[in-house]
Amino acid sequence: METSYLSKQPIPTGEEVIGADIREGVFKLIQSHHVGFDRSKFISISELNQFRRLYLSSLIEKERGELAALDREVMDAIKNNSILSESFQEEQEDTLTLGERVADKVATFGGSWTFIIFFFLFILGWMIINTWLLITQKFDPFPFILLNLILSCLAAIQAPIIMMSQNRQEQKDRKRGEHDYKVNLKAELEIKLLSEKIDHLLVHQNRKLLEIQEVQTDYLEDLMKEIKKAK
Repeated sequence: METSYLSKQPIPTGEEVIGADIREGVFKLIQSHHVGFDRSKFISISELNQFRRLYLSSLIEKERGELAALDREVMDAIKNNSILSESFQEEQEDTLTLGERVADKVATFGGSWTFIIFFFLFILGWMIINTWLLITQKFDPFPFILLNLILSCLAAIQAPIIMMSQNRQEQKDRKRGEHDYKVNLKAELEIKLLSEKIDHLLVHQNRKLLEIQEVQTDYLEDLMKEIKKAK
């Protein structure tokens, strides 16, 4: 009759289990609680079943922890993408100089219907005043040389301002394209990383499930043996 290494009590005949027959995961768990236990030592089936249940519980808790960690990583990745996208417009606005802001305002106003209607009314009023209202004291009689000079000066000033705004818009579009590329590249890398993590997790889970099934099978076989002996 063998003696249990754990309880130091005699083991009934047929209920002894040698360490060499215990699965690796359960064996390491027993060793963590009883350092001197090795493959040549004996324990009883009831003691082995206790450690089997403890081992299954630890596997389930470990799986829960891994899933929670994966959820946190996914949320962090999503959060980082959001911050990266939102900060681009703010960075663009902060880097504008006073001249660039004025050029944008002038270009925006010069390309609007408000400017067209206002300028049309201004020219029409100028012509009416110098044609009918001021018959004796016309300050710009036909063919409106002063008006032509004003229009030429306005066009000469407005054209380079609009070109400045267009050049800055091209730079902004180029930076936006670079930013979009970075965001897309980061998203692609994160998707690839998450895909690899999911694949690894599935393989890892399959191994754990297989190991759990094997331990449960051993557990059931021992229970069936005990039931047969009881009969």
